[in-house]
Amino acid sequence: MRARAGWCSRTGGCMSSNDAKSRAALRRLSPAASPAPSDATLEETLGRETPLVPTSSIAGRSLVIVIAIMTFLASLSAGAALMVADASVDWRREVAREASVQIRSAPDRDIEADVNRATSVLVAAEGVRDVRVYTKAESEALLAPWLGQGLDFAELPAPRMIVVKLDENRRADLDALRRELAQAIPTAALDDHRLWVERLGQMARTVVAVAALVFVLIVVAMGLAVAFATRAAMVGNREIIEVLHLVGAADKYIAQQFQRRFLALGLRGGFIGGASAMAFFLFSGYLASRWTATPDGDQLEAMFGSFSLGPLGFTVVGCISAAAGLLTGFMSQEIVFRQLRRLDGAE
Repeated sequence: MRARAGWCSRTGGCMSSNDAKSRAALRRLSPAASPAPSDATLEETLGRETPLVPTSSIAGRSLVIVIAIMTFLASLSAGAALMVADASVDWRREVAREASVQIRSAPDRDIEADVNRATSVLVAAEGVRDVRVYTKAESEALLAPWLGQGLDFAELPAPRMIVVKLDENRRADLDALRRELAQAIPTAALDDHRLWVERLGQMARTVVAVAALVFVLIVVAMGLAVAFATRAAMVGNREIIEVLHLVGAADKYIAQQFQRRFLALGLRGGFIGGASAMAFFLFSGYLASRWTATPDGDQLEAMFGSFSLGPLGFTVVGCISAAAGLLTGFMSQEIVFRQLRRLDGAE
C-alpha cells in the first residue's frame, strides 16, 4: 500500500485530520453502510457502495451536449460526402449511356438525306439500343438559349442532332462507329461525352475531398472539445481521485471507474447526435420527394440524388456515434492516469 505520512488505509481506521477537504471527499465515497469483511480488498469494499463518480452533474450534461453537437456535424459532413459520391456515380452512368451525333450543314449536301443515312448507320450498329432524331424545330430550340430569341434560324446553317441510347448489356464500339459515320457522312461528328464524364468525375472527387476534409476537421475539433469538456467535468472529481490514490486504490481501478462513467456519457451524446443526423437526413429525403416535380427539386436531385443515405450511410453515422463514446471513455482514462502520475511524482 502506498500512502503519505499521516495517512493509512480506510480499513485500518485512521486518517490525518489536517485535511478537511480530503476527509469530506472520503465521506462522499463511504456513506453509511454495513461494515465490510476484514479480508475484503479496497476495490471490493468500494464496489459494494455508491458509485465513485457522480452520476449526474452540470459538467457531465455539458459534455453530453458537446459530444451530441460534434457528432451531429461529423455525421452531416460524412453523409454529404457519401451522397455526393453516390450521385456522381449516377451522373457518370447516365452520361455514359448516351452519345450524340451532330450533322453539320454544308452547301453541297442535303442535310435531310445525311440525317437519314446517319440514322440507318446508327440503328444497324451493335450496342445501340435507341436512336432519336431531333427535328429542325427541336434543334433550333436547343440553340435559342445560346443565340437568343427572335432570330431567323432559316438563314443560319443550324446543325441537326441525333441522340443515341447505348445498350448496357452490349458494349458499343464507338471508335468503329465514329469511323463508319465519317465515311458515310463527312459532316457527321460523334460525341461520346467522354470529356463530360471526366469533368463530372473530377468535380465529384473535388466535392468528396472537400467534404472529407471538413469531416476530418470536425473530428479533430470533436476530439479537442471532448478532451477539454472531459477535463472540465473531472475537475469536480479531483478530490475523489486524490483520496482513492492516497488510501491505496490501484491506478487501474480508479481509471476504470471514470472510464465507465464517461464512456456512458459519450455514448449518450453520440446517440443523441447520431439520431439527430439520421432524422435530419430522413426529413430531408421527405422534403426532396415533395419537391421532385419542381425545377429546384430536380436540380437538388441531380446534385445530391434522393437525399437517401441507404444502409451504408446509416451504418457510417452509427459508427461515428459509437466512436464518439469510445473516444470519450479513452480520453477520460488517459486524463486520470496522467493525474495519478503527477500525484506519484509529488510523493
